[in-house]
Amino acid sequence: MAPYRSSEWFGKTGKMGFLYRSWMKNQGTPDHMFDGRPVIGICNTWSELTPCNGHFRDLAESVKRGVLEAGGFPVEFPIMSLGETLLKPTAMLFRNLASMDTEESIRGNPIDGVVLLTGCDKTTPSTMMGAASVDLPTIVVPGGPMLNGKYKGTDIGSGTAVWKLTDDLKTNKISYNEYLAAEGCMSRSAGHCMTMGTASTMACMVESLGMCLPGSAATPAVDSRKKIMAHMSGRRIVEMVKEDLKISKVLTRAAFENAIKVNAAIGGSSNFVIHLTAIAGRIGVELNLDDFDKLGSKIPLLLNLMPSGKYLMEDFYYAGGLPVIIDQLRKELNMENITVTGKGHGENIAELNTCYNTEVIAPLNEPLIPEAGIAVLKGNLAVNGAVIKPSAASPELMVHTGRAVVFETIEDYHARVDDPELDIDETCVMVLQNVGPVGYPGMPEVGNMILPQKLLEKGITDMVRISDGRMSGTAYGTVVLHVSPEAAIGGALALVKNGDMITLDVPARKIHLEVSDEELALRRAQWVQPAYHTDRGYVSMYQRHVQQADKGADLDFLVGGSGSSVQRDSH
Repeated sequence: MAPYRSSEWFGKTGKMGFLYRSWMKNQGTPDHMFDGRPVIGICNTWSELTPCNGHFRDLAESVKRGVLEAGGFPVEFPIMSLGETLLKPTAMLFRNLASMDTEESIRGNPIDGVVLLTGCDKTTPSTMMGAASVDLPTIVVPGGPMLNGKYKGTDIGSGTAVWKLTDDLKTNKISYNEYLAAEGCMSRSAGHCMTMGTASTMACMVESLGMCLPGSAATPAVDSRKKIMAHMSGRRIVEMVKEDLKISKVLTRAAFENAIKVNAAIGGSSNFVIHLTAIAGRIGVELNLDDFDKLGSKIPLLLNLMPSGKYLMEDFYYAGGLPVIIDQLRKELNMENITVTGKGHGENIAELNTCYNTEVIAPLNEPLIPEAGIAVLKGNLAVNGAVIKPSAASPELMVHTGRAVVFETIEDYHARVDDPELDIDETCVMVLQNVGPVGYPGMPEVGNMILPQKLLEKGITDMVRISDGRMSGTAYGTVVLHVSPEAAIGGALALVKNGDMITLDVPARKIHLEVSDEELALRRAQWVQPAYHTDRGYVSMYQRHVQQADKGADLDFLVGGSGSSVQRDSH
């Protein structure tokens, strides 16, 4: 086998070899670590500002032990961490920036294989996008969910409980002191959201794609077996380098189809659509919005997890985890497509497919919902498509026509939603404009607009809501998201006015604005595009180059890979 990529640095003789090795030695690295062994980069998204990833320094140490044990040379490096809970204006704005950080950090350094430590929502797709563009052997170690939240004798789920408790506070069902008490009860251990929010969805996406060791996705962050998974991943990446098992050999079209079907069966976040599409774009696999409906919308819901069900990720792990779901779907999946183990899912789960709790993981012949995947809607309001998550929606609203109540911006929504004089009732359709990739910018998780207080007080718990933004995977409701093209670039969503009638017909996959083409043409002629938010820095670049939601909201100049070769080498 040819020398490893890192030999271009550490295998050099003369001045440059001296410099490369010498500076590494100031960290106590002995000569024998430069003997031609694989150099493994541990891409760490640890940050105290990303609470979900706060335990990653310990996790990295476990990976290092595995790498050393297998004869590799581990080197840990940081990249920009994206904490959904704190980062403003939205972590999604910086997903592509973090992917660039990952890509250039991997390409520019003496690395032969990569371990990605991922947790909070955007750290998973961003690092995978960056690694896919470089195409080295790559394995993911999902950071793991928190333990179940416990409040007043019941389980509460991260995110999902926030929406419910906030509604209860607004309607005086609980006191503010009770509200505060629930904070600590919900988040009681290291790890990411333990509902089937976007973080858990991304972990399951990674496992269904074949990018991590089997069983990794649901293992709780604080379970000792998580460290064992990290250790074994460190061992495995060394073997992958020796086998030249690059990420492109795992991320085939079959892998993406598997992920779409598994996501449907677990009731995964609608954000899955945008992130999987972006990863496919980086690796060069053709994937379009219609694939998500065609491949996933007829798959039954098997996992009884919040927000689509009752249980939480800790329960999922004890019930058998994702290998059980994969086993249930084996007739729908490509079980031979190679994974990071060097084997297909069929071999990977051969001894991991026992379900220990059918209340949590339903059998295929008794699903929770017969058809549960993401539904893709089209019509004059969303020419390029929009999405809805039926498993989190109200069945009685899946076919609905209502009067539009329009909020032009998120600030407009916050200013008016609880105004007693707002002309709205439960039959209306709430419309939020200008929260898409360009309009916000960054496409925040605000699509699941909290209902007006006067309707909550009437006992109304759901309404049809439409926007060009996203919603948290922990949220629920009859919410149409990712409308494309978005309002800020002149999509029909920008032309909706108060009082317009809108028809939602999920079975027919239709979202239609009941306004004539002639009237829309007149409105479009009068429409003025909003100014960009800034002419400075990354945000300016983002607004001018971000693609629409149906394309994965990647930057247009990042689509596709550029390989592992350093473009210029002055050495």
